[in-house]
Amino acid sequence: MWLRRAFFGWLIPAAFLLPLWLFVGWAVFNAGGWAFLWVLFLAIPGVFVWQLILTLLVRARGTVRAHRAVSWWDVLGFTVWHLLVISLGFFAEAWWAPVMVVTILAGVGLFWLELWQLWSEARPSRFVLRTSDGVAYIPAQTDEPRAAERDVIIISEKQTPPAS
Repeated sequence: MWLRRAFFGWLIPAAFLLPLWLFVGWAVFNAGGWAFLWVLFLAIPGVFVWQLILTLLVRARGTVRAHRAVSWWDVLGFTVWHLLVISLGFFAEAWWAPVMVVTILAGVGLFWLELWQLWSEARPSRFVLRTSDGVAYIPAQTDEPRAAERDVIIISEKQTPPAS
């Protein structure tokens, strides 16, 4: 549970630190002018906005807000995507382009994973509650008492013509 809570706390800082790493990586590894333009105009805004969108999708789920912990699927997806973004910051010419394609695909896949989890959790048929120890259970359905049939009395008013 501590790892899932750590990822919950990491999501917002990651939106700032991952783009910063791409800029620092460009400076440290002497990537060149074209790479600087890519970092400045595509990578930094793209990673920042995409991370914020993914974070909002994660935090939109009720169980994440209640437990302040992400799911194991989130841990797996964000680990893969963040490692790929970090690897882009090394600017190794031999494998940079294929890793860039895989990073974009992983980011899109993570987006769909978050949408799927949000949709699955929002459906009442798959709603699972958890105790404070983390044990999952499905709450029993309560039978609502039916309203007793009542007599309906209709009063119709007859108007008498005015006396002349």
